[in-house]
Amino acid sequence: MRIFAVAILALLGLTPVASARRVAAVPAVSSSGCGTSRPTGSRQLTVRSGGRTRVVIIHTPRGYVATHTTPLVVNLHGSESTAAAQEAFTGMDSTADADDFLVAYPQAALAAGSGFDWNIPGQPLVGGTAVPRGAPNDVSFLAQVVATIRQQYCVDPARVYATGFSGGARMASQLACAKPSTFAAVAPVSGLRYPAPCQSSRATPIVAFHGTADPVDPYSGNGQQYWTYSVSEAARRWAVHDGCASTPTLSAPASGTSLMSYPACADASAVQLYTLAGEGHEWPGGPTMPKRITRVLGAQSDAIDANTVMWSFFVAHPLIRTG
Repeated sequence: MRIFAVAILALLGLTPVASARRVAAVPAVSSSGCGTSRPTGSRQLTVRSGGRTRVVIIHTPRGYVATHTTPLVVNLHGSESTAAAQEAFTGMDSTADADDFLVAYPQAALAAGSGFDWNIPGQPLVGGTAVPRGAPNDVSFLAQVVATIRQQYCVDPARVYATGFSGGARMASQLACAKPSTFAAVAPVSGLRYPAPCQSSRATPIVAFHGTADPVDPYSGNGQQYWTYSVSEAARRWAVHDGCASTPTLSAPASGTSLMSYPACADASAVQLYTLAGEGHEWPGGPTMPKRITRVLGAQSDAIDANTVMWSFFVAHPLIRTG
């Protein structure tokens, strides 16, 4: 993982992947960040949380209009990685520019290897190490990230989403339970989990991606202390939580890719799992990794573009407030 994190930093100059479906701009009704022009491209923000000053990279799309509400995707890096590495690794800036949404890349605070780890409630760090005493509350931090960005940008509160890779995917899974009124839907990549207990009663839309040859978070489970059950079992548990039908439908959207979809979920929710045959611990459709990295993390796949697929899923699942 340390080799992986260092190599990702070298990818910052690569051309990101293709884009997905555009969301039509909606005139702002009420948002404290609306009306103030912001420069396009990527810049660093600082966020105060739990007495600490934390780092976030925010990417503003070329088509950003300060008088129209804009969707926001919070994109979380993996263990022993960084916000800058995640920006390069996922290539999501290109999708954001084409489809007019903001992307935030927050950075964890627990130093690990050449990067940082997330404090995922109730879970040990990589290698089974216990979370140190006094570690920051990253659920609160990520909620504050959204609140801070809404103060500075014209964000659509019904279209705030979370994705992440590996440890960031496990953190995104946690956000679906811990902050269901903040994040409309989540898209874990190489790290879908079902947190237990799950504090939320809301049926949260979930779309996940995982390779069958993942050596870090094995598809069949039986990995590290935080990775005991299979990815398909994680999807099943989310389907139970979301009130979906018990039997999923199976399809093949692309060569070497299977899609498990649970129908008839509550509140127009959905649970989908894209399984990529032979793919390792990777971001489907992401920038090409050096061979020395794929030798450690397994093969990449471009059978589907995770950015395109998850963005289409997000577009279809804004936050629906009930009650």
